Amino acid sequence: MATALAPRIYGLDAISADALQAGGEEAAQFARRLFGRVADKDLAAASSDQRAGAATALLAFARRRLPGVAKVRVFNPTQADHGFESRHTIVQVVNDDMPFLVDSIANEFNRREIAVHLLAHPVMAMRRDLDGDLVGIAVEAGERARPESLMHIEIDRQAEPVLLDEIAAALSRVLAEVRLAVEDWKAMRRACLDAIADLSPGRSPALAEYEDFLRWLEANHFTFLGHRRYRYVDDPSQPGGLRYELVPGSALGILRRDEVRLFDAGLGGGEAMARFARGPHNIMIVKTDRQSLVHRSGAMDCVIVKTCDADGRVTGERRLVGLFTSAAYHASVRDVPLLRGRVEGLLRRSNLDRHSHDGKALLAILDTYPRDELFQIDEDTLYDHALGILQLQERRRVALFARRDSVGRFAANLVFAPRERFDAALSDRFAALLEKAWNGKVTQVTSSVGSDSALAQSLYILKLDAPDQAAPDLIELEKALAEAATSWTDRLRAGLQAQLGEAEGRAAARLWRDWFPAVYRETFDALQATRDIEQLQRLLAGATFGVHVGRRAGMPEHRFAIRLFHPRKPIALSDILPLAENLGLRVLSEAPFLLRASGHDGVAMQVLRVETADGSAVDLAAAGPRFIEAMEKLRSGELENDGLNRLVLGAGLAWREIAIVRAYTKYLRQAGIPFSQDYMERALSVYPRVARGLVDLFMARFDPALGEADASERMRRIEAVEADMKAALEAVTTLDEDRILRRFHNAVLCTLRTNYWQRGGDGAQKEWISFKIDSRAIDELPAPRPLVEIFVYSPRMEGIHLRGGRVARGGIRWSDRREDFRTEILGLMKTQMVKNAVIVPVGSKGGFYVKQPPVGGTREQVQAEGIACYQTLIRGMLDITDNYTGGSIAAPVDVVRHDGDDPYLVVAADKGTATFSDIANKLAQDYGFWLDDAFASGGSAGYDHKKMGITARGAWESVKRHFRELGQDIQATPFTVAGVGDMSGDVFGNGMLLSPHIKLVAAFDHRHIFIDPAPDTAASFAERKRLFDLPRSSWMDYDKGLLSAGGAIFDRAAKSIALSPEARAVLGIETPSLTPVDLMRAILIAPVDLLYFGGIGTYVKASTETNADAGDRASDALRVDGAQIRARVVGEGANLGFTQRGRVEAALAG
Repeated sequence: MATALAPRIYGLDAISADALQAGGEEAAQFARRLFGRVADKDLAAASSDQRAGAATALLAFARRRLPGVAKVRVFNPTQADHGFESRHTIVQVVNDDMPFLVDSIANEFNRREIAVHLLAHPVMAMRRDLDGDLVGIAVEAGERARPESLMHIEIDRQAEPVLLDEIAAALSRVLAEVRLAVEDWKAMRRACLDAIADLSPGRSPALAEYEDFLRWLEANHFTFLGHRRYRYVDDPSQPGGLRYELVPGSALGILRRDEVRLFDAGLGGGEAMARFARGPHNIMIVKTDRQSLVHRSGAMDCVIVKTCDADGRVTGERRLVGLFTSAAYHASVRDVPLLRGRVEGLLRRSNLDRHSHDGKALLAILDTYPRDELFQIDEDTLYDHALGILQLQERRRVALFARRDSVGRFAANLVFAPRERFDAALSDRFAALLEKAWNGKVTQVTSSVGSDSALAQSLYILKLDAPDQAAPDLIELEKALAEAATSWTDRLRAGLQAQLGEAEGRAAARLWRDWFPAVYRETFDALQATRDIEQLQRLLAGATFGVHVGRRAGMPEHRFAIRLFHPRKPIALSDILPLAENLGLRVLSEAPFLLRASGHDGVAMQVLRVETADGSAVDLAAAGPRFIEAMEKLRSGELENDGLNRLVLGAGLAWREIAIVRAYTKYLRQAGIPFSQDYMERALSVYPRVARGLVDLFMARFDPALGEADASERMRRIEAVEADMKAALEAVTTLDEDRILRRFHNAVLCTLRTNYWQRGGDGAQKEWISFKIDSRAIDELPAPRPLVEIFVYSPRMEGIHLRGGRVARGGIRWSDRREDFRTEILGLMKTQMVKNAVIVPVGSKGGFYVKQPPVGGTREQVQAEGIACYQTLIRGMLDITDNYTGGSIAAPVDVVRHDGDDPYLVVAADKGTATFSDIANKLAQDYGFWLDDAFASGGSAGYDHKKMGITARGAWESVKRHFRELGQDIQATPFTVAGVGDMSGDVFGNGMLLSPHIKLVAAFDHRHIFIDPAPDTAASFAERKRLFDLPRSSWMDYDKGLLSAGGAIFDRAAKSIALSPEARAVLGIETPSLTPVDLMRAILIAPVDLLYFGGIGTYVKASTETNADAGDRASDALRVDGAQIRARVVGEGANLGFTQRGRVEAALAG
């Protein structure tokens, strides 16, 4: 115990010591008494010297005071003026000690919403002389030492001087009213007893209950604050015909002050008060408009008692003003005069036995009914309310019991609500609803929650703006209160029950209620949650993405909200913004939420507030499902992310309809249209009617539901669409946009077949779109024009197959030229046409580009993606190719043909697809294609291009001849070689194994650069053979230990490459460091014996030609001129290593 008190003793000692130093022994003792009962933690909030300074200042303030005078000052202390400082405003009070001082002062601060940080209020026995000067402070009060209340109060700092004065004046008023009430307390009690005699000249049984009530009031059940007596004077000019005249000398307590008005509507209160004056009742209890400044805050109780003359005639009334005491509130209603009779009458009227369950319950209701209300309510209303409360029977629902007071100035609203929902926030919502309904202001709220009750009870007293206003619809008001009290979880349950039925909905609510955090509930209503639950269910069932769109009330038509759902963590905003921008949206804000429950990883929800970039309105009812589907396909990768997606909202296109437009966009880019994709996207967005018309034309031409190609309904539909397209195109104002849109129109018209309506074995739409085009009808197509071509589009790949005739043959190439693989394939087709000139099949060629190779993937992963894309190309071609079945031509299912029968389709291997023929034949067999395993040459049922090395052997014969003409036998003597390709390829790999005397000093492919300045012919030959046999090898697999001095293998992605002296010497250059592009150019013009082409690309042109003439944009940066070639012999194992003019220029240069 001693240890616990030690810090406190030390604190007071320190304060006392500082006070002793500041003001002597008297100040030290005063400080001890001032702070002697202050809590330790409150004392510790300021230093001891600050506390000592405050005590010394209060002592100085109290040194002079006359009896009956209250001293108040409110100030912000400074060291210079007051001897101490404080971060708070200081209030000092010196007054005669009397009841109600502390609580009355504290209530004033509460009314002003000013926090009190410290309140020290000792009572000290002060000895003063006749002038009020302090002589000394006694230990206890006596004849010469009168008790005085001294207060040191620290409140929220008030910076403005006017506020300090205002607070001081308000506290002075409070102290004045406290003094008036205390001084007249005994006189007011006598006035209460005098009122008994005024009721009637003799005791009457009818008045006995009134008399008992007045005695009960006087017996410590009422805090008397004021009294006045009035005479009734008939006066037709006054409301109700009565005038109230104050009886001189009757005012007591606070009503001694003339300015005190109990009622805003005047002394009598109008008609209602006059009805009481002339009515049968002798006592009426009402609430005053004026708030109490003494003891407790709130409206005061006014007990109005009629007065009678000697003949028993009513002559006036007394008004006893004050507050019912706690004893009055806690007494049983059966012991309170006036109330006990009402209780008995109510029991009789309800026909309930007081000993029955309901009888006991009714008595309990009356005991807990707000006591102020019991004094004021009429018997009929009380009966209705009590029976209504009884019928609640602890049901967890909201109930309202309301009434207006007898003079129409107040409305009392007794509200019951489930206790678990009731809190300050709900009480505030109730108050706001009541104020709006009653057109008044809540002046008092009293709430109670019984420990054994399921319901909280709150009484709201409202002061009405007008006494004669109509009452609100109480049924509707109760519904509004119930809605306000309905918890978010209740609304969720109700919403789910409406969707799923009562039992299943209740179970679903229990399952999902914990998934939504407080921030979600504060932001969104439960109806929204029922929609979000649908997305949560999808993700928990295995979906990886969910999306929903909506528009909140008040949102303009060009704005809406997108809700994204993703497992565990949100999608990076940097990934979302490009999607939104390409959908024609601007993201205004993002709000992330994590929805989770115990035992689950959770679901990240992001709410994006967006608007259309061009300000156009969005009809979510129509566009919403289309938009959601597009977002889902974007996320899954089935829809590419580019500006064409603006057509979802701009042109009303579904995601797969946009895929049609995108496929034609990609085709036209490959076909050499001189406009960027961005420009094409913009043209379609600016003219959505044309974009919509292109799709409608496509549908009209190829929808199988319309019958054969020449069906009358199809022709009628096409004619109508074409008429609209003509009008739409005529509205295009710029030349370039007109050219773009007419090229789209022409491409659709030149389309002969499509697989768009076909479905896979699982019934789903195919992931790729293929269409067959009449190449000779396409506008501005580069020469030479094939007879027909098939373009295959998917988000993973793009591919094309060009045919010079109906019976044509050629290989399929894995191209690395994304921008112009058709140009590459067209050149190969041209060469194939020459090669096939003397056989029955004319030339054809195909190729594909892999758009999504695995980032950082292994060779096996890259190869697997390439095979998948190759399979898509083959499928797309077979989808729209006729078949022979039973000796007759069979058209593909769901394909409308705008050309004749066309069953001949064969393919072969080429660069990158040397081992793919079996894959193609397997697909042909899956399709039941009539050529079966003869569909692709070079497979296990045919010959292997790479194994047989036919192309390389043919090229090598030409190389040997050229060297023989130069007098060298390369099969017997060493010779240097530079080349394009790698050992995994058919042409390059086979070629570099056709002589054991090859000294390969430099080579490059699309990945790496190989340098070996002085190779050992035997060792390097063996290593090349090893790489040739190694599946999917690259130059990086070459054994670095076998490289000669100065040799190295470099990545084409390097920023710069440092070359050894040996490498520079063999390449004939002096620069010590080159970029990869410059190094590859150096290899092309190296002074070697043989320059051998075995890889893709056109690397040499004539000096009179431009890069555009070469038709290979991918090689523009490293292309050289024929005149620069320093090799003695060039071997073109691969097609198109040189342009024709480039060959001539190289040959002429020697």
